Amino acid sequence: MAKYERNLKGNFNELLSIIEEGILHGSISASYEDGSNFEKDGVSCAIRVYERYSCFGGNRVSLNVTLVGKDEDLFISAITSGGSQAVLFKINTLGEESFLDKLKEIIENYNG
Repeated sequence: MAKYERNLKGNFNELLSIIEEGILHGSISASYEDGSNFEKDGVSCAIRVYERYSCFGGNRVSLNVTLVGKDEDLFISAITSGGSQAVLFKINTLGEESFLDKLKEIIENYNG
């Protein structure tokens, strides 16, 4: 499991769209699995789950992204899972880290 969190400034809907586009076009095997949206009292929250095939592990890994925003204040939390083939402990998490690196690149290049 790998995790990335960050506070930033920007437009909630714009960043969500950029994330979705970047993840789905960042890998030929990436897919949107499901998501949820919530809004109340000016606070927006979007949860997205993506999967892709990991050549490193020979399996699929998932990326769970939560984006929360109020006005221009944004918070993103992303957690990967599923990249290990071991039964009792995790080994070979390169696929998870690679998937998360794609999201980090998207966020670091965002100029909200």
